[in-house]
Amino acid sequence: MLTALLVPLSLAILAFAFVLARSAIAKHAMPNFEAGLVGAIVSFFDTLGIGSFAPTTAWMKFRKVVPDRLIPPTMLVGLTPPAMAQSIIFLIILGVFVDPVLLVGCVIALLMGGLLGAPLVAKTRVWIVQLVVAIALLLAAAAYTMTNLELFPGGGTASSLPMTLTIVAIAANFPIMAGGAALTGAGASIRHIMIGQIDLRIVLGLAIGGIPAVLVAAFIVGTMPLEILRWLVIVVVLYAAAVMFRAAWLGRRAGKSVSEQAAMVL
Repeated sequence: MLTALLVPLSLAILAFAFVLARSAIAKHAMPNFEAGLVGAIVSFFDTLGIGSFAPTTAWMKFRKVVPDRLIPPTMLVGLTPPAMAQSIIFLIILGVFVDPVLLVGCVIALLMGGLLGAPLVAKTRVWIVQLVVAIALLLAAAAYTMTNLELFPGGGTASSLPMTLTIVAIAANFPIMAGGAALTGAGASIRHIMIGQIDLRIVLGLAIGGIPAVLVAAFIVGTMPLEILRWLVIVVVLYAAAVMFRAAWLGRRAGKSVSEQAAMVL
């Protein structure tokens, strides 16, 4: 079963690398240095279990490195290579201990979600993207808080779930498995690259900075106390969520105003 996952994952990595390299060469894109530093930091702590999407979203919003609409696809494509590195490492080390039905089911569910979601993000109104990102940030902050308060498990030793919970996990998959995140990231990222609504400079920076950080965290550091860092991330993420909510509210009101003016003209 492990080989059955590693083979398509390896093919997906090669396909993703080819598409990304071809696009970067065609557009003469150079990696952003600041994004490289951020990619190294968030990927390092993501490998240790603190997560990378929420702090990366907060950084993108604070620094205004890309328009809000481009935050989800740019972040996904940029953090996919580090997730791929994690997937190979964790599947080889831990994959044999995970229930095959749960592992394969979650991977396939994530892949389908990524493939179906990529074009939807590109076509969605900006304020809706901002609202969804704000809600996601709030959920991430809640998960971090519950983990620090020991109300939510930050990790565990279970390798399988009862059948009912397995079905729930597959149907409403939360991206907890590196293999699933890498495979869906490859599929969705290729679509985002082809659509073209990403910032390749940021993507390359996140990727180049993130991969070596994953290797350091996985093979050199191993574990370290993360509670204090989680509290800091919670504060940053909550602030970013508030800013996103405000931007979504203003964007929705502006859209309503334009619609009302058009109706009056008609």
